[in-house]
Amino acid sequence: MRLVIATIIAVLMLASIATASEPPTTQRILNQTEISQRLQNLPGWTIDNQQLRHTYQFKNFVEAIDFVNRLVEPAEKAGHHPDIAISYNKVTISLTTHDAGGITQKDFDLAEVISQLYTQID
Repeated sequence: MRLVIATIIAVLMLASIATASEPPTTQRILNQTEISQRLQNLPGWTIDNQQLRHTYQFKNFVEAIDFVNRLVEPAEKAGHHPDIAISYNKVTISLTTHDAGGITQKDFDLAEVISQLYTQID
């Protein structure tokens, strides 16, 4: 039993060391001019409380959830995960780069992918 506990403690310590040694984000927070310029290419997206935000509306709850499910793969691939609020047939996506402390190019890149996914819905 002690060996099992010691092994678990060692694994947890190694995991915390690996996590602590991960480099911080290299993303730079965009200034207001840069944000305004990039927003021009993303219809429907707005800035609210240091977040890039868009609300999409669907016919029903099932379509809203289907859209959210389509966001999983690109978000995972980008290593960037949006905050998502679902209210029946509405899905609100909020993007900010938490570890950078604001809106970065990473947010706009994922917003563009999300917008493209929405246009592909039949």
